[in-house]
Amino acid sequence: MWNLKTEKYCRICSGKKKGFTLLEVMAAVSILAIVLTAVYRLHAQTISMNSSARFYTNAPLLAQRTLAEVETKTDEFMGADSGDYGDEFPGYSWTVSVEDVESEELGEAAEDLKQIDVGVMYNEGEFSYSFRTYRLLPDEK
Repeated sequence: MWNLKTEKYCRICSGKKKGFTLLEVMAAVSILAIVLTAVYRLHAQTISMNSSARFYTNAPLLAQRTLAEVETKTDEFMGADSGDYGDEFPGYSWTVSVEDVESEELGEAAEDLKQIDVGVMYNEGEFSYSFRTYRLLPDEK
């Protein structure tokens, strides 16, 4: 049978000290460093993906908004123009170009046909979204 009092006394008397060695501590710290590095990378990737998802959600809506402004003010937007969305969407900017379309196949219908290129950028071009559309916008005389 084991005598707990004797066993406890023998461990204390034998000179063994309880604790961690330097090697064990270094191994634990290195494992912790590897795990924290992986967690940090995942966190940074999550932030990047969140920013990207936010842009690709907002950009089409902002581009539609800009296109609606172009369609209502065609005589002012002939050519190219650019700007930003102010405090409502900081960091976002837009570009628009409106050009006449020349087509022999369309004949006289091509006279009122306009090619509209709309671009939305974020963070000075870090993310960009653009599209081209054609609209019949008659010249008001």
